[in-house]
Amino acid sequence: MLVRSCSLILCCAIAAAGWSLDLFGNDDLGRTAGRDSRAELGPPARLATLYDADVDRAVTQGLQFLAREQQDDGSWIDKVGRKVYNSYDGRIAKHVGVTALAGIAFLSSGATPGGGPGVYKSRTGRDIHGHEIVEKALSYVISRTSPTGFITDNGSRMYSHAFAALFLAEAYGMGYDQGGRLQDALRRSIRMIETSQNPDGGWRYRPQAIDADMSITVCQVMALRAARNAGIGVSKEVIDKAVQYVRRSFLPGVGAFMYQIGSDFRSVPSRYSFALTAAGVTTLYGAGEYNAVRIINPAIRYLWVNRPHVSEARDHFDYYYGQYYAVQALFQKGGEDWRRWYEDYIKPDLLKLQESDGSWNDLVGSRYATAMATIILQFPNQYLPITEN
Repeated sequence: MLVRSCSLILCCAIAAAGWSLDLFGNDDLGRTAGRDSRAELGPPARLATLYDADVDRAVTQGLQFLAREQQDDGSWIDKVGRKVYNSYDGRIAKHVGVTALAGIAFLSSGATPGGGPGVYKSRTGRDIHGHEIVEKALSYVISRTSPTGFITDNGSRMYSHAFAALFLAEAYGMGYDQGGRLQDALRRSIRMIETSQNPDGGWRYRPQAIDADMSITVCQVMALRAARNAGIGVSKEVIDKAVQYVRRSFLPGVGAFMYQIGSDFRSVPSRYSFALTAAGVTTLYGAGEYNAVRIINPAIRYLWVNRPHVSEARDHFDYYYGQYYAVQALFQKGGEDWRRWYEDYIKPDLLKLQESDGSWNDLVGSRYATAMATIILQFPNQYLPITEN
């Protein structure tokens, strides 16, 4: 199924060059802090050797599940809600964030707007190409972009907005624009992210919130990075403030990132976790902070020691979120860390977790978990600009 697309590889290569030379409009910063320090970390192992027939089969089945679950308007449904203690509360409805992630899962397979491999069975039983699935998903996401730039449906919040903006940016960077509608929606969504940054440099559940947290902040930074790569102007001041927020969230003695800064209770810092630490490392890499080794290296060690067990996946809401960012963090770290993480840990665990119908499951829902799992498993393909080192 996964036949390489020359045009997409070229697009990825161009975008990757943009990341290393001019991350957010500062050529000198990119050339010194990006390229030079990245060489110190070392490149990943040859990725093609990590992607095998078992993964290909699992991904194909997962994408077929998603194709069958796509609604007529291009959306996917799942639980739209929020974390409540250790559970996830919400209602099943059309989900902007899940739709974006499912669209990214198909982009990760080499399906691009207008072409690419993959033929699946739709919910009506007819054959549908991967690029048709992507185009329908884009139309839905664009239709849910408000005049203010907030992408939302059924009460979804900033998590979903960031994933939706990321999806638009990846598609736009591949030369797809739907008559200017995609560029317009993308520009407005990015401006909304910029204007919603709080004074500390982070983001929260709602636009223009007073406080912020790490889990939502990383989503916004990755959307900004993807938009910049696609040629959309992004404020360097916004990125600088975000980097400072992330750095202040790090706990040196622990090697982890906190949920929130400035929320200590009786000198005890805010909670920290595997998912938050994966998000923190990915944010620093996404902002071009490749030389922040005093933070990144102990954080990578924390991820190794505290990686979730496969038994936690189905009954938690943050397993796939954490693994989604962890695979990006370890990929950027490169070398033996990356090879071991993918080959010896996350790949076998995800293959064990797949259901007989091709899906994966957690407390948010099967469409969400399947989109996340297929994106993670397809990282070695490097079809998306976001998966370039």
